[in-house]
Amino acid sequence: MKVKKIPQRMCVGCQEMKPKKELIRVVKNSEGEVSIDLTGKKPGRGAYICKNIDCLEKAIKTKRIERSFEMKISDEIYSRLKEELSNEE
Repeated sequence: MKVKKIPQRMCVGCQEMKPKKELIRVVKNSEGEVSIDLTGKKPGRGAYICKNIDCLEKAIKTKRIERSFEMKISDEIYSRLKEELSNEE
């Protein structure tokens, strides 16, 4: 029987490779709108972050999410991400 490969993605906060299911996806669509993608199926450019507030703080401080999307990210998105992470814990 063939072993199923688990998709791995890199967290923009801690730069560690983790299984895709353990991460939260932030997506930028073709119109340039940034949103949180809990299903992982929305079309567009994705950036992944651990379900850990420390990783989010690190990504905000180093502007890694902004660099991934090559655009400024609004504070509203960051506050929604913080809210989502606090709900996870």
